[in-house]
Amino acid sequence: RTMPEEINRIVTDALSDLLFTTGADADRNLIAEGVAPRRIHRVGNVMIDTLRRFLARADSSDVMRRLGVAPPFALLTLHRPSNVDDADALRRIFAALEVIARDLPIIFPIHPRTLKMIESLGVRVAPARGGGPAAARGLRLVEPLGYLDFLHLQKRARLVLTDSGGIQEEASILGVPCLTLRDNTERPITLTRGTNRLVGSDTGRIVAAARRILRAPAPRPKAIPLWDGRAARRIAAVFARS
Repeated sequence: RTMPEEINRIVTDALSDLLFTTGADADRNLIAEGVAPRRIHRVGNVMIDTLRRFLARADSSDVMRRLGVAPPFALLTLHRPSNVDDADALRRIFAALEVIARDLPIIFPIHPRTLKMIESLGVRVAPARGGGPAAARGLRLVEPLGYLDFLHLQKRARLVLTDSGGIQEEASILGVPCLTLRDNTERPITLTRGTNRLVGSDTGRIVAAARRILRAPAPRPKAIPLWDGRAARRIAAVFARS
C-alpha cells in the first residue's frame, strides 16, 4: 500500500457497487477487506483482452527494422519512484544491467523523467538513440514506444526486466521470462501461473536470475483461467443482469 495507484484502487473499491476481478486471489483480497461476495464478479483481465485483440497488428510492426535490432535481446522498463528516485537502488539495478548486457543486448524505451534522473545521478549507460555497431551490445536507450511497437518487441524478447505491473501480465501470457525489479507484486498469479520472478533491486539477485533464464529453454505460455480475451464480454453480461 505504499504505491499511490494502490491507494487509489482501494478507495475506488470502497466506492464501487460492482467489483470485477482478474482471479481468485483478488476475490480473497476483497473479501478480507470486508467487501460482500455478492459485489464481486470474477471476469478475467481486460488488459489481456487488448493484448489478444491487437497482437496480430503488433506482429506487423517494423520497429526492429527502425531500431536496427534483432533477437536475441532483453527489453527493459523502469519508472517507479521506488527505483527511479532512489539513487542507491538505481545504481544497483544499472550495475546488474551492465553485467547482463555483456551477454544480451538490452533495449530500454526510456521516459524523459527517468532519463533525467539517470543523468542527474551520473549513471553510465550506452550511447542513447543510436544504431550501428556501437549500439549492437550493451544497454540501448530508445525513445518511448507506442503500444503496438512495444508489444512487438516484448513478444520477441528473450527476457523482460520491468517494474511495471501490466508488463508482468503481458509477459506471462506471451511466455516471455520476466524479472520484476521490485520486492512485491500486485499480480501474484504471474508468479504462480506465469513467467514472472521478483528480484528487487539487488545486483547479485538480478544477475543470478537472468543467468538462470538464459541457460534454460524459453518457457511455454501457461493458460491463466479467464485470461482468454473475453473479460469485457463478461463485464457487459454482469451489467445486463444488474
